[in-house]
Amino acid sequence: MRILVVEDDRAVASFLKKGLEAEHYAVDVTGSGGEALSLAESVDYDLMVLDLMLPEMDGWELLRRLRGRKMSLPVLILTGRNRVEDRVRGLDLGADDYLTKPFAYRELAARVRALLRRGHRPPELKLQVADLELDRVERAVRRAGKTLQLTPKEFALLEYLMRNAGRAVTRAMIIEHVWDFSFDTMTNIVDVYINYLRRKVDVGFEPKLIETVRGTGYRLRTAEEEP
Repeated sequence: MRILVVEDDRAVASFLKKGLEAEHYAVDVTGSGGEALSLAESVDYDLMVLDLMLPEMDGWELLRRLRGRKMSLPVLILTGRNRVEDRVRGLDLGADDYLTKPFAYRELAARVRALLRRGHRPPELKLQVADLELDRVERAVRRAGKTLQLTPKEFALLEYLMRNAGRAVTRAMIIEHVWDFSFDTMTNIVDVYINYLRRKVDVGFEPKLIETVRGTGYRLRTAEEEP
């Protein structure tokens, strides 16, 4: 699952990114309300963690514009504003939850999981291709009933391939969705992680699901396709 963290305090943003990525989420970070709105309109996020005190466009205005454009993206406000009036305003503007700073990371992680469970696309919380199953909330992967142990990046890569099963995706597309937007697209990191994933997903199982599309990138074979 992909989360957008909108936080202009670099230390807090780095803490959130590190913690959420350790729990197998793909995380993008911005300290700009305007950039956050643009990203929310162009990227398929599952959740936004939103600070209210932002430069240029504050969190109130960002939330108002999101809901004004009928965007159902779940939003968790994370802010130092702890007055009842602020909490009421945030929820009335369309936030799904409100957590004040300072906060315990365990509580934030639990609230994130709760929002994702009741999010706007529940049918996609569990993905399945052939005998390969991925639970996006519990972050569990099984093939033929056997549990596979994946690193956070391997999990994110497999999730992206499964969401695009049967369709070829380029290395640039993979980097954009699984790594940071500023990642060096000339690196061979995608090929390295595809090899890691193949060892866990395909070795010892039939049919082989991850295939190379020459000159393009990679694709995950669907259950209906012949080997």
